[in-house]
Amino acid sequence: MQNNSDIKNMKILAIESSCDETAAAVVENGRTVLSNVVVSQIAEHRQYGGVVPEIASRRHVEAINSVVEQALSDAGLALSGVDALAVTYAPGLIGALLVGVNFAKGLSYAAGLPLIPVHHLRSHIAANYITTPQLEPPFLCLVVSGGHSHIVAVDGYTKMRIIGKTRDDAAGEVFDKVARTIGMPYPGGVNLDKKAELGNDAAYPMPHPRLADAPYDFSFSGLKTAALNIIHNAQQRGEEVNAEDLSASYRRAVVSCLTENVLKAAHDFGYRKLVIAGGVSANSLLRRELARECGERGYELYMPELKYCGDNAAMVGAQAYYEYLSGNTAGLSLNAAATRSIELG
Repeated sequence: MQNNSDIKNMKILAIESSCDETAAAVVENGRTVLSNVVVSQIAEHRQYGGVVPEIASRRHVEAINSVVEQALSDAGLALSGVDALAVTYAPGLIGALLVGVNFAKGLSYAAGLPLIPVHHLRSHIAANYITTPQLEPPFLCLVVSGGHSHIVAVDGYTKMRIIGKTRDDAAGEVFDKVARTIGMPYPGGVNLDKKAELGNDAAYPMPHPRLADAPYDFSFSGLKTAALNIIHNAQQRGEEVNAEDLSASYRRAVVSCLTENVLKAAHDFGYRKLVIAGGVSANSLLRRELARECGERGYELYMPELKYCGDNAAMVGAQAYYEYLSGNTAGLSLNAAATRSIELG
């Protein structure tokens, strides 16, 4: 393993294509963003109510070259001014991942640059190193996104343990599903959050699922079903649900599950430094509630800047720096993986 002091001003060109954003960035020493380019496909996928994997893959193919060129241009660099390449290789939509991985492998071979494979969820955590440069492990992180809900003990930049995770649906997934059923456009979770700000969060009673055998794990499928039943029962009676109130009540229930479990884990495992990461870390109630609860307990709380909550390549470049220092590089045999534990990297 190399020490941080062995590498001065290391610039990493990072690529992200795990879902429906084609992104590239140049990051220096894991903390300083020199450029960050994101091309979103939201407008196209909105007409289908969610991401269509085949369309996402095709759009990545069309966009990736120009996105990488723009990232280099914005950073004021030629490819020769880059020290390494990084790419998200897991987890995500397999076709989308393969576009980024294969592009990065070809560029690595052509330019003779080291290639750093980066786990998507590790990248989300690393977004906090950009927002708060003084942040260092160890800390406890709540990783919440459209596909994942984890409580992760980050004991080192590349040493992580899963303490709790969802047994079924992810928090972002259930936000999107209920929002879509209410009639909100994709991306549903963002729109539900905005609508919830206008509603009464006590208007609709919601269950609070708990797992007796796993106090740090989540289960959101029953909570999702309860909200959907309210909507469907109202439709059968010819009534309308109050979208603001249902959004607020449902958001409160999901956020209560997330905050309760991560705070219990922090207490039980002795962590006083908490971090949130992932797309759902942009949720306004989650940010407010954790800030309030951590303030009352005397915990430190770190949250990514909103522009780094969603998928982007700057976070990939941030984590890649520490993966490189730990000796994690790949050759042309690197492959994408739709699923892979954050513990394995």
